[in-house]
Amino acid sequence: MNAELERRRRFEEVAAEVYEPLQRYLRRRASVDDADEVFGDVLLTIWRRLESVPSDAVLPWCYGVARRQLANKRRAASRHLRLVERIAAVGTPDQAFDPFDGAEHPELVAALGTLSDAERDIITLWAWEELEPREIAVVLDTSPNAVSLKLSRARAKLADRITRQTTSGAGHIPDASTEEHRA
Repeated sequence: MNAELERRRRFEEVAAEVYEPLQRYLRRRASVDDADEVFGDVLLTIWRRLESVPSDAVLPWCYGVARRQLANKRRAASRHLRLVERIAAVGTPDQAFDPFDGAEHPELVAALGTLSDAERDIITLWAWEELEPREIAVVLDTSPNAVSLKLSRARAKLADRITRQTTSGAGHIPDASTEEHRA
């Protein structure tokens, strides 16, 4: 418990030392709201990396953190703006595509319906959203290796279900070789 109190005391000292200078620094470079948000991110970084804060250069180290956090904020805002512009350029479709409506590929929809929710999520993220296993891993908060394994199994299961549907349809007459294997 003593170590935790010492850590808290050190953090409070650093925060008190850098509060005013960082506030001025950030407000000269960003809006008040953005400056406040970035300052919160800086404090979080200081807390997480408190052992890395050099005793003889606290303020310069924190300026570096603030500078990087502000750059991250600007990049995120730029990405957001580009996304909004792309969405605006695409416009609203007349009719939204529903891959599960079954009109074009009823056998695929039926086979997907037999999969678990997790299997269906992985398949649709891969096939319809065109994500790579490493990207799906981020979405599902798991490892890329786990996604690759689950994707491989889900694809095999889906292929098996589709094959069963197409070979065991109504009116299917098995050939002689199939009958011999069953006996």
